Amino acid sequence: MLKPELLAPAGNREKLDTAFHFGADACYLGGKNFSLRSFADNFDYEQLKDAVSYAHSLDKKIYVTVNIFPLDKDFAQIKEYIKYLDEIKADGVLVTDPGVIDLSKRLAPDLPVHISTQANVTNSYTAAFWHKMGAERVVLARELTLEQIAEIKNNCPDLQLECFVHGAMCISYSGRCLLSSYLTDRDSNRGECVQACRWQYKMTEVSRVDPLEIQEDERGSYILNSYDMNMLSHLRDLRNAGVDSFKIEGRMKTVYYVANVVNAYRRAVDLIDDENANLQDLEAELYKCKNRGYFTGFYYGKENAGVAYSKEQSGDGYDFIAVVLEKNANGGYKIEMRNRFKVGDKLEILSSGKDFNKTFTVVKIEDENGEEIQDAKLVQQRLIVYSAEDVELTPKDVLRRSIK
Repeated sequence: MLKPELLAPAGNREKLDTAFHFGADACYLGGKNFSLRSFADNFDYEQLKDAVSYAHSLDKKIYVTVNIFPLDKDFAQIKEYIKYLDEIKADGVLVTDPGVIDLSKRLAPDLPVHISTQANVTNSYTAAFWHKMGAERVVLARELTLEQIAEIKNNCPDLQLECFVHGAMCISYSGRCLLSSYLTDRDSNRGECVQACRWQYKMTEVSRVDPLEIQEDERGSYILNSYDMNMLSHLRDLRNAGVDSFKIEGRMKTVYYVANVVNAYRRAVDLIDDENANLQDLEAELYKCKNRGYFTGFYYGKENAGVAYSKEQSGDGYDFIAVVLEKNANGGYKIEMRNRFKVGDKLEILSSGKDFNKTFTVVKIEDENGEEIQDAKLVQQRLIVYSAEDVELTPKDVLRRSIK
């Protein structure tokens, strides 16, 4: 049985490069318009073309989101956008609206169509309908169990199924939410969600003057907030249910999040056929970046297990210190600094290679002019670091520091 595709988020070019470096088979990303993550950096036309070309040079894929719920006024621009994505040979377009799907199939019949999770595909009849309409893949609704996914695959064996395996969960039914629009005039169904579900709430009875606060616990009343999904230790169950692509959520997340999560899942996917694999260390990796606590979503039918009674993200315990750029001739490494560090600090290596999770002590720091410094505190300054230990770093590796 083939290993499923590992699909990573790319909110900008640096995150795209990071995802591919750490082992993603494909990335999904958005242009400047028509994407449900309007506040990510996203990609303009030339950046999209470069991203697709770069991915294809690595034998990897790019899927572009056009998954808003559009209005009539949007379609003139959408027509040109679809044509452009076909021209640059994007590997798929993620679409929600039937009008956009029909338009794409007519204007660019060779451009693969993937049905977004926003379309709420929860059964094999709907999946079969979209396949008949020309869809190559369906991103299934997050509300399905493993048994329900297996039934869809059994009834639609030629249709690719994509499912989320990690990241933030939405309290709304597969992302269809009006709360943000009601409270802030930012339309979550057109890419501007303010994540109002993460706020603290009070419930007021109309006949009373004083509000009635909902008392879940001492931290507040975050009754619409959810834990994050984490299926790293259950990937074989998903593969056996018929899932073809494992999707990581997070186009708005940091470069460090992309590096950390993609690295852990790449290693787990590569062990998917090893029944004796110990995934505890990889599970521990997922707690080295910010999270809201983890659960397994709806895959095992535990519908009420995901309520997180806090809006806070926690659990990382690490500072993102730097991105590795290259090795220099004197045995040091050129880096781009992201958080303050000093000579004498012990740094941990987040790498796709053999030195993953090794640590080293910084014995010398130089700026680009060769001047030694003891304290690196200028954000994004390019520096040369030297290690007391023999380590092998590669470009795009990440350096972090435990703050526990």
